[in-house]
Amino acid sequence: MLDRALAERIKLVGLDVDGVLTDGGIYVGLVANHALEFKCFHVQDGLGVKLLRTVGLPVVLVSGRASEATEVRAKEMEVDELLEVAPADKLPEFVGALERRGLTLADCAYVGDDLADLPVLRQVALPIAVANAVAEVKEAAKVVTTASGGRGAVREVAELLLRARGEWQDILKRYFRESSDVAHGARRSR
Repeated sequence: MLDRALAERIKLVGLDVDGVLTDGGIYVGLVANHALEFKCFHVQDGLGVKLLRTVGLPVVLVSGRASEATEVRAKEMEVDELLEVAPADKLPEFVGALERRGLTLADCAYVGDDLADLPVLRQVALPIAVANAVAEVKEAAKVVTTASGGRGAVREVAELLLRARGEWQDILKRYFRESSDVAHGARRSR
């Protein structure tokens, strides 16, 4: 269980991409002699991002590599910002994203899985590791998810934060009301 006071301090959630929003696998192939990269993103994590954003928590993705697949998924999830930077630049680039919003590392949660995430995890208010993170990341984390990266860990983090903040029941009501409105509107427009 997460402490309510800590959960309420969180004003932004940062997420690593490969190994957090994905299982870390990168599929590379050729189509008409052009290299294509594919990644597997979990639909539940997309819902987790939506739930966080619905309650006013911005979500910033911080990837240690540029990827068209990540850019497409970030756009689909309507994240607030995508940072594709060298692994060594994750902390300063993340701090820059926070400063643009008038926030500090003390206002943030961050979810990571590997060594490149350690500089950020060691500075934020709520460091979180996915279940399959490396040992050093788990040691730096206040919370370790039960789900692995790319298998609903971000959705788990969203629920953990929202329950601790006392917002879970309200967000469920809002989500299902919006879903019902969309479904009814789709039927009427046929």
